[in-house]
Parts: sequence; structure tokens; C-alpha cells
Amino acid sequence: MSVIDARHLGGVSETALLTLHQRATEAARPDGIIDDPMAITLRDRLDYDYEHFGRTHQATALRALVFDAITRDYLARHPRATVVALAEGLQTSFWRVDNGEMTWLSVDLEPVIKLRQQLLPASARLRQCAQSALDHSWMDAVEDTDGVLITAEGLFQYLTEDVVINLIAACAERFPNGQLVFDSVPRVLSSYSQRRGFRLSEHYTSPPMPFWFTADQYPRLRAIPGVRAVRELRYPAGRGRLVPWVTRQSYRSAQLARFRAPVTLVEFS
Repeated sequence: MSVIDARHLGGVSETALLTLHQRATEAARPDGIIDDPMAITLRDRLDYDYEHFGRTHQATALRALVFDAITRDYLARHPRATVVALAEGLQTSFWRVDNGEMTWLSVDLEPVIKLRQQLLPASARLRQCAQSALDHSWMDAVEDTDGVLITAEGLFQYLTEDVVINLIAACAERFPNGQLVFDSVPRVLSSYSQRRGFRLSEHYTSPPMPFWFTADQYPRLRAIPGVRAVRELRYPAGRGRLVPWVTRQSYRSAQLARFRAPVTLVEFS
């Protein structure tokens, strides 16, 4: 198979390569926590020096498992629903959760969509929308008769608060009875990223993350017109001794909510 150059991606789009590498590396381990052969194939077909990112970890795969679980749960109740993956990057979620009936809409900038079209298998139920997730016209491409689940995996932290709240409000208005799931970072990580940046290696520093949001702020989401319920989705334990212990401890007290990086499910009325 031919190798495709991915060195042109930069800024937030380059994080798609970072998360792909993290997930594929975890999937390739004998004791890996995620089954994702498509990620391994995709990573290996891209011409990019992944050592550029430094050490790998299981956090990205753990986050993917949370999104997979809530997607499967929604599809169990709405098997013909549309799943909208905002700023999907090089995620391979479709092939991990496909039930054979759903429709999937991938929304991302044109350079990323072109890579997806070149490298990933085509499906009549997998559609692409080459534009920013912040251009709300992607909503016009969504068939919502059988339900809508909108995912924003690894997106909101790179935006500003007003943009995030406006997007959630627009989804609530447009897709009653739908759901949206997103992840976010706590204030301390957001502040650090904006002051000093997360230097993952001598060659790579991740983009600043201006938006922070934690589970103790859920009343703010419940106040958005059209939002019916908000709840936090728990991470699985993970591999090893330390990660499962830290995960368990982080959920032991409500006081720790402001320190967690939650995955949040928003249900529309």
C-alpha cells in the first residue's frame, strides 16, 4: 500500500496525528486496552515522524473507550440514528461501533477530510463534511428522524467558552431529543497550557487549551434552553496499577470534580 504524506498538518489539526499515534500504539500492545486495528493500519500508512510526539500513554485510548461506550448505548436504543463526529480528525470510531444500520457524518477541515477519504474504507453510511465544526451549516446535512448523537472528542478544549456554549445551544435547539458528548480539561491544565504550553517532547508542544470545564459546573449547562439533563461519564480503570488507582480515587469525592477531566453527556429535550 502507498504511503501518504501527512507532514502538512499543523496547529490543532496536527493533534489528530498525535491521538492516532497514541491510540494505535495502545492497540498494538499485547495487553492493550483498546481493539483498534484500523488505527494501526492508518498510522502506518501516513508519512510522519511520530517520535516527534515523545512518549505514548493510555489516556487517549481510555477517552476513546468512554465515547465508544456511550455511542453503543445510544445506538442500542436508536439503531438507525445519525452519529455526527465534530472535528473527527483521524479517529476510527465508526469501525469500532458500527452496528450495520447507523449513519455517520464526519465533520472536519478539508486537509483532514482528504486524508480520511484517501486512506479509510468507504461506506454508504459514512459521509464527510469538509468544514469547520464552528460553521453550523453542517447541521443541514444531518438526518435526525431516527435520533442524533453528536460527539466532540478532543475538540472543545481548543475553543473559547462563548463558542462552546453557543455550539451546544445551537445543537439543543436544532436536535430536540438528541444528545451531545464532549470531553474537557480542568482549569489548572488549561491555565498551564496557555502560560507555558504542554511540551510533550523537545520537538512538539501541544496547542493552548483556553476552554476548561469540570463536573462541578454542570448547572451552567442545565441552564441552556433545550438542555434536559447533564451527567458525567466515568472512565474505565485502565491498565496497570497506578492508573486504575488514580481513576478510582478521582471519583471518591464530589470535591474532586473540579480536578477531573470529565467526559460529559448532554441530553436535549
